[in-house]
Amino acid sequence: MWATRFFGSRPAPPRVPEGLRVYAIGDIHGRLDLLDPLLAKIEADLEGHPVDQSLQVFLGDYIDRGQASAEVIERLIGRSARYPTICLKGNHEACLLEFLENPEILNAWAHNGGLTTLLSYGVEPVLHSDPRTSTRIAAALAEVMPPSHLDFLFDLPLTFTCGDYLFVHAGIRPGIPFARQREEDLLWIRDAFLSHEALFEKVIVHGHTPVMEPQIRTNRINIDTGAYATGRLTCLRLEGEDIQLL
Repeated sequence: MWATRFFGSRPAPPRVPEGLRVYAIGDIHGRLDLLDPLLAKIEADLEGHPVDQSLQVFLGDYIDRGQASAEVIERLIGRSARYPTICLKGNHEACLLEFLENPEILNAWAHNGGLTTLLSYGVEPVLHSDPRTSTRIAAALAEVMPPSHLDFLFDLPLTFTCGDYLFVHAGIRPGIPFARQREEDLLWIRDAFLSHEALFEKVIVHGHTPVMEPQIRTNRINIDTGAYATGRLTCLRLEGEDIQLL
């Protein structure tokens, strides 16, 4: 029970609805080798500690940098068919979708790890490509991506609210109501959000900014432990007022 320890300054410890357990998973970045053992750990936890309802929330950045982006998306699609699941959009998914519409961003996407995503779909990338080559690569990617993968990417929501928590990829702009947050901030914000010490309307569970250890603050919880580089993929377990890490 970590809620009292970390949230003692709040009017009441944050909680999720009674009878519900939430598993929140940080940035995967193509590391299927880390995702599969974590999913197995969640299944073991559900079997060993049954609960009326459970929900798995993935915080975005499923692709790029790691070697198995296409496979990670396929796994998450299958996961959603077996368990109640919410998959949020990350800035890397937004970049992939933008590349399909505006191939000229290929070099910028490549700088952020996009070449490994192309390779995972069997598309040969080119470093420092010209506009014509970028257009050809975008067309090739669109042709080979399964329709289910495109549907998955286009349908990703930006936020999810549950009890006293709001789940989002990067964070929120302080001082702006949830309903008026901009997509750019939800996917990309860092300093203005991370340095904000006052309470938000809800505790924000997020990724996007890699940290060596999960950060549990009174106003936010960061579970991006840089899986692609550190080999550590983090899962946050929320039940009632209880907060644990799997």
